[in-house]
Amino acid sequence: MRTSTFLAAPALALGALAMAAAPAAAHEGHGGHEGASTYSSQGSWTSMATLNSMNNSGTTGDATVQVDGNEATVTMHVQGAAETFMDGPFPHAQHIHIGAQGVCPPPEADMNGDGAVNVAEGHDYYGMIASSLTTEGDTGADSGLAVDRFPGGSEYTYERTLQVDDATKQAIEDGTAVVVVHGVDPMNLSEQAQNEMSELDPSLPLAATLPAACGTLTATQMDGMPAGGAETGVAQGTDDTAAIAGVSAGAAGLVALGGGALYLRRRRAAAQD
Repeated sequence: MRTSTFLAAPALALGALAMAAAPAAAHEGHGGHEGASTYSSQGSWTSMATLNSMNNSGTTGDATVQVDGNEATVTMHVQGAAETFMDGPFPHAQHIHIGAQGVCPPPEADMNGDGAVNVAEGHDYYGMIASSLTTEGDTGADSGLAVDRFPGGSEYTYERTLQVDDATKQAIEDGTAVVVVHGVDPMNLSEQAQNEMSELDPSLPLAATLPAACGTLTATQMDGMPAGGAETGVAQGTDDTAAIAGVSAGAAGLVALGGGALYLRRRRAAAQD
């Protein structure tokens, strides 16, 4: 399938970038991988994060992670995200990051002056991908850009129970794990950033991989999860399953962006007419 073939390079690039600063123990496995490190079964608590907008995206939300041993039930509510891309729901990659400062990058992290903090510029703040919050299948770093398995659209609810390794569990407990949602409407970016391609793969526009919302997970005094937790990935849009039902179309739109810069220029020109 063209989608998986085309996205193999950026997915591997994101995984390689994410793993560069990984502690040795974290290399041994993430949820969804065979041969992962031995999972302990002790400890149960709930952590929450407020997802604040990044890169002028307008995307906000919240995330709740209930940890029981090495099982984590993740519930997210996201709104104000980029809605469509090439006539399909805009797919939003989302991850739990660990292994760095455990904070969201400030605007000052923008090193090239384009007005946007890209993945590479934010890496020293939130760290590597520990878990990819996909709707189905693998949840490891290798699925970091599996856009056909992430929620899509401007608003969605995500619920999934997954396995996390000891390093991820410890980071969540310590308050150094960070939830990041990616994908920004290019019209919200500076002219310079609109014309840039992703540092992860030059065939994708920068907007496709930019962090859109970010929040550090902090332990709470809650006794349990809010009602509605699920054991498998579910992503619901404002009109039931509409946000995820067409995510493959959004993925295909990303795949088609060999000429992404031209597309962005046309969008900006149309907005100015």
